[in-house]
Amino acid sequence: MLPPETDPSPTPGDHTDRILAHGRDIGHRGIAWIIGPLLVGLLAVGMAMGSDLMHTLNSRLVQIHPYAPLLFMPPAFALLAWLGLRFFPGTQGSGIPQTIAATDAGPDQDVGYLLSWRIVVGKVLLTLGGIGVGASIGREGPTIQIGASVMHSFFGRGPFQQIELRRILILAGGAAGIAAAFNTPLAGIMFAIEELSKKHVFNANSSSLVTIIVSGLISLSLLGSYTYFGTTASTLSWNGSLAAILLCGVIGGAAGGLFSRLFILISFAQRCVNLIRAKPLWVAAGCGLIVAILGVVTHGLVFGSGYEPTKLSLENSVALPWYFGVAKFFATLVSSTSGIAAGIFAPSLSVGAGLGDNIAALWPDMADHSAIVLLVMTAYLSGVTRAPVTSFIISMEMTNSHQMLLPLMAASVVANQMSKLFCPEPLYHKLSEKFAAPPPGYVPAIRRSEINSNPEQDPQTKYSSEVKAHAENEASKKIVD
Repeated sequence: MLPPETDPSPTPGDHTDRILAHGRDIGHRGIAWIIGPLLVGLLAVGMAMGSDLMHTLNSRLVQIHPYAPLLFMPPAFALLAWLGLRFFPGTQGSGIPQTIAATDAGPDQDVGYLLSWRIVVGKVLLTLGGIGVGASIGREGPTIQIGASVMHSFFGRGPFQQIELRRILILAGGAAGIAAAFNTPLAGIMFAIEELSKKHVFNANSSSLVTIIVSGLISLSLLGSYTYFGTTASTLSWNGSLAAILLCGVIGGAAGGLFSRLFILISFAQRCVNLIRAKPLWVAAGCGLIVAILGVVTHGLVFGSGYEPTKLSLENSVALPWYFGVAKFFATLVSSTSGIAAGIFAPSLSVGAGLGDNIAALWPDMADHSAIVLLVMTAYLSGVTRAPVTSFIISMEMTNSHQMLLPLMAASVVANQMSKLFCPEPLYHKLSEKFAAPPPGYVPAIRRSEINSNPEQDPQTKYSSEVKAHAENEASKKIVD
């Protein structure tokens, strides 16, 4: 018989500890998978409502005088760039490359410089500020980084200790962000699978789906059931429209690939990099001046996301000015590379609408005007993002055009292949390389491994050995209850 001091039988205290640890485990999971999505949904709705207010503000600023943007936009761009560099580093650009970089980060790498509550605050303020001054940007990419930051804040707490769980939190937050931003739940799931988790397996388990569903319900309850760009009833028949589908796919994919190629060139060419590092505020001011000139020439059409002209072209077949697509192309490129917070999803769809309107004007009998516009919107977005499935699903959901599913699918696939001829590397994944390492001066948080090796440093990691083993076994199987 074993002596009393080595008796392995559990004591009442051990049993109580296991019960308390299991309770804390359930509590952390409930907070993460319920409170987290609620916050993502509320922030996405806030971004949507704030964007509308900022667009109204910009319209009033432009109405002050036709040439007013030439005066206020350069210093406004410089101010936004300075605020980002000084107080919110990591908020520059759309936020999707940062989310990808955080997803791909190793287990010992702290990603607080990419995803944090500081990023949430900065991304909201700077994105809305950019829309308010007239930058050709959208809120969708920033909402993805915001959603990923909110969900990532639960990492390191309770059972969320392993690298796979960190990836699941980030992917779920990013997917919920785009689902709530566009009111497109299917596109949110596909974007997480196709773009954010390209190097990893996306585990669409119940927790991930709950995150997307809850965030979407928040958006639905506060903003109502809506389609982002309205509704189109246009249809295409395969017998007589194959030429239109191929032409739209080729032109949209080529234009999207060209945009990505120029974006990458500006972002990685050594001369451009050196100039931006040496004089970031002057570069931002110069970009603001270029966008202002484009806005004055186009009577303000290129400012903001381009939502209104795109909706008019789709719903009412209103002909856009011939120069809209090209001007919007360059306004979006300049705004996105200026160093301010800038999403490119909605502006890209607007560029596609402008180019589609050009095609419809050149070949008016080829197909219905709205159908051509929708095809090129999808093709251009596919060419830019190199995410063909996400592109045709998001275009279908945003316009309630389920009858166009097969033509959109075909145009998106053609565009994806065409884009590769102009830009072999996917845009977001190439840009994510800029965020693979923390910026100079960044002080990382305490390593998770150091915390786990000494549970006394953090009361939230004080679990019994049975509960920790159970959590590790769940993570190894990529299961989150």
